[in-house]
Amino acid sequence: MLFNSLEFLLFLPTVFVLYWFVFKNQLRAQNILLLVASYVFYGWWDWRFLSLIVLSTAIDYWVGLQLEKTAESSKRKLLLGLSLTANLGMLGFFKYFNFFVQSWVDAWASVGVTMQGTTLEIILPVGISFYTFQTLSYTIDIYRKQLQPTKSFIDFAAFVTFFPQLVAGPIERASHLLPQFYKKRVFQYEQAAAGVQLIIWGMFKKVVVADNCAFFVNPIFENPAAFSSGELAVGMVFFAFQIYGDFSGYSDIAIGISKLFGFDLMVNFKFPYFSRDIAEFWRRWHISLSTWFRDYVYIPLGGSRGSKGFQLRNVFIIFLVSGFWHGANWTFILWGLLHALLFLPLLLGNWNRTNLASKSYGWLDVLKIGTTFTLVCVAWVFFRADSLSLALTYLEQLSSLDSFSLRFFIKNNAYTLLFLLSVLAIVILSVRELLWVLQKRETPYLNRYWTLFLLLAIFFMGSFKNQMDFIYFQF
Repeated sequence: MLFNSLEFLLFLPTVFVLYWFVFKNQLRAQNILLLVASYVFYGWWDWRFLSLIVLSTAIDYWVGLQLEKTAESSKRKLLLGLSLTANLGMLGFFKYFNFFVQSWVDAWASVGVTMQGTTLEIILPVGISFYTFQTLSYTIDIYRKQLQPTKSFIDFAAFVTFFPQLVAGPIERASHLLPQFYKKRVFQYEQAAAGVQLIIWGMFKKVVVADNCAFFVNPIFENPAAFSSGELAVGMVFFAFQIYGDFSGYSDIAIGISKLFGFDLMVNFKFPYFSRDIAEFWRRWHISLSTWFRDYVYIPLGGSRGSKGFQLRNVFIIFLVSGFWHGANWTFILWGLLHALLFLPLLLGNWNRTNLASKSYGWLDVLKIGTTFTLVCVAWVFFRADSLSLALTYLEQLSSLDSFSLRFFIKNNAYTLLFLLSVLAIVILSVRELLWVLQKRETPYLNRYWTLFLLLAIFFMGSFKNQMDFIYFQF
């Protein structure tokens, strides 16, 4: 079920009314309602894949209880291994089986050996990468004795399947979200009003910015050789704003909906395109994933301790794994490698924490922001392209500087109007977020004038006729 669909427009108020009016002051009933609503929300896409969530939930619930009962190190490692094997096994099969088979066949073909590989028509379950990492945080934290397991299967299942952030995050830690299911929730007008503001802002990002940009981005990336350097440059920038508007828009909507039900989710984006280097970018982009890799992979590997060579190994592992997490394609792995290479000079020069505390901006910072944004956009080409060959064709054609023509964007009145509206939407997004940066705000505050303006923009500029999935549904 899409946030930007008629079904969800009916679904959300129904759950809200039942939650606050029918089951008011009934904590267990509210949690059961959220669990049932989450199963309906996810099952709306394909009910068959509910079995995967139920299986993952049951395994980790049982593992958590068993970890509490045993102090023997070998048994605890065995239990943790069961959770990791089950969850990562399901993720690996559905997401990476065909990729490994085809890569094996291609590797032998490169040395002249023909092999037959069997691939399957596997449907990738929506959001499997997100809820897999969310459940793993539970068992890993219990194994580390940083979290007590819950005795309530209902509470744990509601945590795993919490519908606002189920399919595209933020990836919540059990230590943060799960305890909120234990406590009585009281409706607070200020919290709900902040939630509505976030929903409106997120919807603006998605249906006005991202979906309108996608109208131009998709044909450009499908056949980059057919476009001029100028059109490819604009297409590259448009995709940068498409993926940001799409993904951060989803996160804003998810956080806003959660507030309507009395929950607080972590902030997933902090104006990443105003970053002054790649290290700062990753402290501001998809924060729930980058911090998950930091706490559960990077630090256990040794983190920043040891020699520079040791640190470099860990950095490259993290970025490559992050790229592979996004998809079973060499383009994502190369995207991760590019970010590792961009991070390399910062680590060698001990500059990766330069902008950690600084929130003031000068003219030099403007240059750094522009440089970082350009590098991120170039890397996005590999993220968006369907194959390495298309990505390389894109960059080759872009660097040829053959023409700065924008005929594709202004070939007729309708295209020109949509192009100008898309540019206007990007400017509005950038200016508004710049104001929040300068005001040192981490979450948006919209006064009534901004709220009215965004609602009008969503109504008149929103791309509702052709509903588009959120990009991160495929991950």
